[in-house]
Amino acid sequence: MKKLIECVPNFSEGRDLRIIDQIAESIRSVEGVSLLNVDPGKATNRTVMTLVGEPASVCEAVFRAISTASRLIDMRKHQGEHPRMGATDVCPLIPVSGISMEETAEWSKKLAQRVGSELNIPVYLYEDAQEDKRRSNLSIIRAGEYEGFFKKITLPEWKPDFGPSTFHEQSGATVIGARDFLIAYNVNLNTKSVKRANSIAFDVREAGRVKLDESGKKILDADGQEVREPGLLKGVKAIGWYIDEYGIAQVSINITRFRETPLHVVFEACNDSAYKRGQRVTGSELVGLVPLSAMLEAGRYFLNKQRLSSGVSDAELIHMAVKSMGLDELAPFNPQERIIEYCIEDQHKKLVDLNFSALTEETASESPAPGGGSISAAVGALGISLATMVANLSAGKKGWEHRWEYFSKSAERGQELRKRLLFLVDEDTRAFNAIMDAFKLPKGSETEKEIRKAAVQLATKHAIEIPLEVMKTSLECMHVIAEMAKEGNPNSVSDAGVGALCARTAVLGAHMNVRINASGFADKKFLDHVLAEASRIEQEAIEIETEVIGRVNAVISAS
Repeated sequence: MKKLIECVPNFSEGRDLRIIDQIAESIRSVEGVSLLNVDPGKATNRTVMTLVGEPASVCEAVFRAISTASRLIDMRKHQGEHPRMGATDVCPLIPVSGISMEETAEWSKKLAQRVGSELNIPVYLYEDAQEDKRRSNLSIIRAGEYEGFFKKITLPEWKPDFGPSTFHEQSGATVIGARDFLIAYNVNLNTKSVKRANSIAFDVREAGRVKLDESGKKILDADGQEVREPGLLKGVKAIGWYIDEYGIAQVSINITRFRETPLHVVFEACNDSAYKRGQRVTGSELVGLVPLSAMLEAGRYFLNKQRLSSGVSDAELIHMAVKSMGLDELAPFNPQERIIEYCIEDQHKKLVDLNFSALTEETASESPAPGGGSISAAVGALGISLATMVANLSAGKKGWEHRWEYFSKSAERGQELRKRLLFLVDEDTRAFNAIMDAFKLPKGSETEKEIRKAAVQLATKHAIEIPLEVMKTSLECMHVIAEMAKEGNPNSVSDAGVGALCARTAVLGAHMNVRINASGFADKKFLDHVLAEASRIEQEAIEIETEVIGRVNAVISAS
């Protein structure tokens, strides 16, 4: 899976469109980055930009934006309603897909170090990038704002994590870190009462509600602080409000840790609270974008709640999530516009997006790619698709209701492997093209020859690793296929058998690509390890295929 992160830098300029446009253009200048939104605010004199892409590209784009902002924004003249301490006030990196929070935090540290050293701007780390939790909260770091930082930065406890320990008058200081994706989400109620909506909000939000005594007065502790009754959900902020446009009250929610408290859990908690209070949730709406994983997890949850297999396509999971949570009650829900990964999909032609006839035509053309590696991955995807079909058919088989969960999990696993192999179909072609590009590099001087040689070796290594990954993934497929041949619906055993033949072909075909690409690689230690692993995988695949075909023939003969 491609690694994607989001970045939401906040710049201390919301009125001068010339400056805002130049900052935005510095982001657009980096290939592979999508600038999804530019949101200037006149009263706050602040602009929030949202960009997404692979980590290295995002960090390059943000660095250029911070550099542009430091030149064009003069904090000595800045006035606005929002707290601020620098031209680029805060810059969070947010994992979207294929990357952990820990890895995202490391990228934020690299960015912070570069800003501090190359732009000479004091930088503070925050949230998951900050090891000292006494200074990980943004509001604590920013306390005193721009005007107070001339003195604050000289205090030992407020020495910047990167950059100089003197305050830069024009650009101020910057806060860079890593945090989770924030999902803005509203739950619709069949009431106009803000008070009723607030009651639900207080039930579900982490902060809960202030405890009251019998007379309705707030209960205070020994220090005079309000005593609170915690709410149900971690990482959830919520309040009730009335929307005149729709004539309904809503619970307005920010989910700050959606991996810990998923979207569907928040919906169900609001639903339960509303029911207990004599109200009903009629639907909900997402504000802005949502990660694909949140929608897929919700779809699986609601399918499993109906005791149906969740090993279905992403489109079906998203449809189930939308209908179950009523995300289309107030306006149509278009996944291509609302799911972050779909908004930034690669616009270049993909092999996996071709219909079957077009794929065979492309393969049969005079172009050397796609070749055997891509086709091996495609055949492997067909093999695991057959096993996934067997799992889904078995989950719905009459009389097998007690085993639906087992088959649902098997189908889910099959879908994961299918998507991984489809990614590798195009990745193998990209790897081949990278080798061709490396060979086209100039070789006039000794320096150019060395650069070209290094580029060819790097591209060749990747072209070895991709078919090896096809082998590994296809072997995983064979284990699922073997399970379905043994445990699945006997009427579909021949489908499992064909799946085994496909997956075994994928393994052997990819092995050929590993070997032919290895012939041009210089690192013999690496090759010894790879070739030994590839041979082991091929042998295991052949053994599993023999076992599966034997079982298939036995079942067919006995029927």
